[in-house]
Amino acid sequence: MAVEEQLYSDIPPTKLRNKEEKFKPAKTSRFWLWVASMFFFNMLQNRFYAFRYRGAENYFDGDTKVPTILFAPHCNWWDGIVFYNITHRIFHKEIRLMVEELNRFPLLRRGGAYSVNKKSPQSAMKALQYSVDVVGDLRNMLCIFPQGIIRPPHFRPIEFQTGLAYIAQNAVKRYGRVNLIPVAIDYCFFRDNRPEVIVEFGKRIELSSDMRLDRKELTHMFEHALEYVCNNQFKEISQGDITKYNILFKQHLKWYRRIEQRLKSIDLPPVSGV
Repeated sequence: MAVEEQLYSDIPPTKLRNKEEKFKPAKTSRFWLWVASMFFFNMLQNRFYAFRYRGAENYFDGDTKVPTILFAPHCNWWDGIVFYNITHRIFHKEIRLMVEELNRFPLLRRGGAYSVNKKSPQSAMKALQYSVDVVGDLRNMLCIFPQGIIRPPHFRPIEFQTGLAYIAQNAVKRYGRVNLIPVAIDYCFFRDNRPEVIVEFGKRIELSSDMRLDRKELTHMFEHALEYVCNNQFKEISQGDITKYNILFKQHLKWYRRIEQRLKSIDLPPVSGV
């Protein structure tokens, strides 16, 4: 009898492997960003029926000259690719994304990823300090999975490590202000044979230098903000309410789905009783 692998662990991969890995910053270029943009968009189009999103005005209606951090739960392999398309195709920015075990996927640096080694606090601190550096460059948009490990879909309660609060506090000290936007990401089957990507941007959290919140208080604030937008999204999806979403892409129906839709539109005569 086959033994199922353990899908989720409370221990980060770099701690499990216990290997020293040097910090590696993002290393982008115009050519590689173009390659990554085409490649990651095509990956989504090949696997998903549609990509729906809403709430982008929570970024555009604010001061776009203020550094912005997006943060979301992390439940599967697609999350980083979704984040890439959010930053490039919705907000028109370069992504900066912290990736554990980046040495196994070195080309991701060309798309905007940088490494984090959680083997020790000292190693992880390099990635956090780099995050503060890059968030100030307004060509970038920093994207964070603050739970620190992959959790099952819809895992509750949402609990963060303190890395996001550290980045936010130090970004405020350096730049005066910083905005954070919680992002709910879900993958759902509706009426098609392929799933859809559903993204909702929550209300903008504006931090400034006159706010006096410690790291623990900030962490709880961010946890509650993300849990609220995720719960709201889940409620609307469970009711089939996706009419308020913008569409990044939507596939044409397959031939057999077109036949099904055509048959449904035919008015059949009523069957008389015997």
